[in-house]
Amino acid sequence: MFEGLHDIDWASMEHAYGPAHEVPELLLALRSTDREERHKALSRFYSAVHHQGAVVPCTTASLPFLFELAGDPTAPERAAIVELLVSIGRVAVEECEEEYADLVDFAGAAVVVRERAETFVAFAADADHHVRRAAIPGLGLFLDDADRAGAVLRDRLSAEAGLVERLLIVEAMGTLGLRLPASADEVMAWFAGLAADSTLDPGIRLAAVVQQARCAPEQVGEDVVPTAIGLLRQMAHGAAAYPALRNSPGQATSGGSAAGAPPQVVAAFEDLDRQGRVHAPTTELLRTFHEALATRVPQRTALLTEQLVSPDPGSRLDAIRMSQELMTSWRGDHTWLITLVARQLRTSEHEVAAEAAAVIDACHPIAESARELLAAYVAAYGPDMWTAPQQQLRRAYQNAVRALARLSDVRAVPSLLAALECGVDDWRAVEVAGALKEASQELVPRLCDHVRRIDHAQQRLEMSAGSLLSALAALDDQTALPLIIDTLGAAVRHDQWSITCSALKALAAFGPAAAPALPAIRSLTTASDAHVRHAAVGALWAVSGDQEEVMPLLHDLLGSSVFFWKTLAADVLGEIGPPATAGLPRLRELLTDNYEWVRVHGAAALWEIGGEAEARVVLDTLLQAWGQNPATANHVVACLDRMGPAAAPALPRLRSELTRPRRGGRFASIDNDEELQRISRAIVERLA
Repeated sequence: MFEGLHDIDWASMEHAYGPAHEVPELLLALRSTDREERHKALSRFYSAVHHQGAVVPCTTASLPFLFELAGDPTAPERAAIVELLVSIGRVAVEECEEEYADLVDFAGAAVVVRERAETFVAFAADADHHVRRAAIPGLGLFLDDADRAGAVLRDRLSAEAGLVERLLIVEAMGTLGLRLPASADEVMAWFAGLAADSTLDPGIRLAAVVQQARCAPEQVGEDVVPTAIGLLRQMAHGAAAYPALRNSPGQATSGGSAAGAPPQVVAAFEDLDRQGRVHAPTTELLRTFHEALATRVPQRTALLTEQLVSPDPGSRLDAIRMSQELMTSWRGDHTWLITLVARQLRTSEHEVAAEAAAVIDACHPIAESARELLAAYVAAYGPDMWTAPQQQLRRAYQNAVRALARLSDVRAVPSLLAALECGVDDWRAVEVAGALKEASQELVPRLCDHVRRIDHAQQRLEMSAGSLLSALAALDDQTALPLIIDTLGAAVRHDQWSITCSALKALAAFGPAAAPALPAIRSLTTASDAHVRHAAVGALWAVSGDQEEVMPLLHDLLGSSVFFWKTLAADVLGEIGPPATAGLPRLRELLTDNYEWVRVHGAAALWEIGGEAEARVVLDTLLQAWGQNPATANHVVACLDRMGPAAAPALPRLRSELTRPRRGGRFASIDNDEELQRISRAIVERLA
């Protein structure tokens, strides 16, 4: 087996982490009798040789050996190898027509999988249903004879008994229709026949409806979603025929990569792992349906409403995640959907409740309708539940407390205090404490205790320190100032520049009240670390308000090549306003900068200092930057808001923004987008 493996010059090729000399050992380990060795090799293969879907020469060179391994009936876990082959092949055939640098080899890999397309036909008929499940997508991806592929898929649907496999067959036919347009009419006719056949399993009929929408989204009529909802109800009545999937097959998750990391990082890996899980056989099908429906938010909400009342907890769990995807990606009135998600807190399934609370937390800018349901859930268990021994119950309770805190609801305070006292997952409480300014007298002393316990000699605590200082700044209790000043000094002594920046930003938030820190702040305005210098100059202005002291520093920053120095200098000059006219020539130079973010900050400052005389050039700069980079929208609109009537020429662009269905603004995040919409509407109403 693996003849010629060592004849290949693997060391002359590279994978994601350097020379590919380890590939032969990985391939040999994939057929090991030791399960752990196989799993480690598979994980390493995905991360290095097929890194984030990459296909490079060593990936292509591996393919013949992977095919050999997958075709060996005595090889362990053949399904995982077939799935790997499909993953590599899918990317290869989708990208092979594009031109890339020599570092990738989509075209070469595509040739290999297409030449061996009949192998997938054999795999799709294998005695092992796991192998069949892994291979079926390849029938739609790699067979270039549309008639042959269609015939194979139709035969497989008749022969296959497993629901998951049958759903995959229908999906593969959709892939075929999209990949080979000449087959589209025949494929759509087949789907129509399946959807109309009342003798078929409703899951298969639903799959046909969804694949029709996937292949021709422009043809989706008003009856499509009601039809799908009706089929979902039929499936619910026969729920026993639809077994739950507790996890998705495939490559190992990457949670192990977080070993020894700070708890926040571990939690992030765990969240990533959860996002990759599938708990119902129809989940991927319904995700495809939502993608096809795209901007049809009311119809998608109606579909999710049905999904969220499923008798199967796994289906509801997956529907909660789809609800988050809709609400965070698309605009609309999501009040009803948030309420439905919040009602999942009433379930006895703690994993479902945990995910529901997490989604409300993520969508907190639009989650007002969930407030009372969150409060009732938190009150029903009480603060002691923060440390519940049952992992899912603990996560559900903590997520609910965090979501309630994000709404600035003081009913979350007892639980946060308990978390800060006991030290269990206290970082999760710290992250939301700043939203509860009304409870600052109770929270600040506990947060300060945590700050005092920071060991500045340990690099891994930087993230916790930053969250603590940010929370203290948000709570705006001046009793914390002496400790923040002490923390700044300790961070500087230990070269903890991240904590230094956090402390400087916290002091800036307190403004003139932080005057005792001015000597320390001044000493850092010439720091060698770019981020520290940036934060120090900003803090100096916020705390001292001394224009004469800060202007020379700003002049130096404006002439630098570091973009965030230039944007900070522009922002501070804008805050100084008309007295900073000496900075106008340099600000006008920023309007020709290659980076649109620099131009936006420069234009905003130009307006604050020059006013009406600069209106035309400011507007032109802002609107051009917005068109070039939609992420600048929040900054642009904030400046337009301050410009008053002078912003009238921007009304068409603002109206256009408000008609967009997708969320926008910085990072296209829900909080930035909601703010963008709010200010845009206010400007339009004021100026229209």
